[in-house]
Amino acid sequence: MTPEKSLRPAGSRELADSTELCFLPATELAGRLRSGELSAREVMSAHLAQIEAVDPAVNAIVTLVADRATGAASRADDALARGEPVGPLHGLPIAHKDLVATAGIRTTAGSPIFADTVPDTDDLLVERARAAGAIVLGKTNTPEFGAGSQTFNPVFGPTVNPYDLALTCGGSSGGAAAALACGMVPIADGSDLGGSLRNPASFCNVVGFRPTPGRVPSWPSSNAWQDLAVDGPMGRTVDDVALLLSVLAGTDPRVPISLPEPGSTFAPAIAADLGAPLLAWAPAADGTMPFDPRIPAIVDAGRAVFESLGCRTEEAFPDLRGAREVFFTMRAHMFASNLAELLEEHRDEMKATVVWNIEEGLRLTQPDIARAEWLRTELVERVVAFFARFDYLVMPVTQVPPFHVDTEFPTEIEGVTMPTYLDWMESCWCITVTGSPAISVPSGFTDDGLPVGVQIVGRRGDDLGVLRLAHAFEQATRVGERRPPLLSTSPESIGEVR
Repeated sequence: MTPEKSLRPAGSRELADSTELCFLPATELAGRLRSGELSAREVMSAHLAQIEAVDPAVNAIVTLVADRATGAASRADDALARGEPVGPLHGLPIAHKDLVATAGIRTTAGSPIFADTVPDTDDLLVERARAAGAIVLGKTNTPEFGAGSQTFNPVFGPTVNPYDLALTCGGSSGGAAAALACGMVPIADGSDLGGSLRNPASFCNVVGFRPTPGRVPSWPSSNAWQDLAVDGPMGRTVDDVALLLSVLAGTDPRVPISLPEPGSTFAPAIAADLGAPLLAWAPAADGTMPFDPRIPAIVDAGRAVFESLGCRTEEAFPDLRGAREVFFTMRAHMFASNLAELLEEHRDEMKATVVWNIEEGLRLTQPDIARAEWLRTELVERVVAFFARFDYLVMPVTQVPPFHVDTEFPTEIEGVTMPTYLDWMESCWCITVTGSPAISVPSGFTDDGLPVGVQIVGRRGDDLGVLRLAHAFEQATRVGERRPPLLSTSPESIGEVR
């Protein structure tokens, strides 16, 4: 972590009080901030104290701008006192993923090549969050160039799992998930190509939502038409995710795939009568991929919960033939397009998996890319037909629970070899290529206390429906309210855990 200043120590009683404030839902915090019941100063102070107490053990917030955030909080309070209109995120602390450009705040992409880069401008999602009143307190850790669902890099090191500090928090939005789980921020953003919003949410017992491509416009971009990688919200509750989505969503003329519905479509509260939707129930993805048996067992235990909510369930899984070839080809093409020039000059400063992914892209031929587009077209047509019968698909987020932080990626699952650093996340990237919105919601814990999420997938464009079903499941189970054991450790000893 690179703080602007050393924050004041927090006494144990003060920390306990501020920690409770830090775990208020973002929707409640936002309401109390707008009403003046809480000041932005005290909310920011509480979160900065929480970061100081907890982050040395977790390493989630890698660049901290405490002075800047405190000053912005004071200005927010002054604006409210003058009776000026304030936005829906007024006074809420937020941390942005270290892949997202933040004007005046270091943005490294987890790469030594950009270790000292300080952008002059904000990315669009940062602009929108700031315009809504959110206050940036820092950046969250990510793997190098966001590559891989394990958060470590040579600039800042690894982010660990708050539920077991020997294990990974997942990735690539791993810093965001760990920060949320520990109460360091009430909301955070992330991005998702092969599972980077969903995987760390599952590993850290928080909520991560991959919206329909175009729901959250990404700008600037080297390819305004690409729809595999998306930006999206993360939070501790589905309502909090919907609150952030209500600010980030909405069309932008510079992003031709951006969707027309305004962000207000997703403003909380999202509770609604579900009716009697038909769920395709696939706790083991119909045997199409290997799972640690603990994962489908925990997901399957949630079937009775969905049925108690009025849902009908039927065991089924879409025909996703060709998904691997589509994802691997299109991902490699993106890596080559974005990073080939850097490879020429900085090969020795890139991790091996990134080099491999770029070189795989450089080897692609025009027929390779055309075949991937054709396969995806056929796949999407089958998925549309599938969702003409079913309203939602319910399946696991991950194929394994969190693993050791020193393991770059699992090389086998239940005796099945994982040839690359991407294969073990098929349960996420097989959904990416469909273009469907998908959310990870806390579902349960393994016997040794590791979080497991359930993935709810909807029709392309039905982001609101996915959020509503996820919210109902969350409220029925309350699994997301279980906090990491790390937080029961005394403030004086937290920094010694690692």
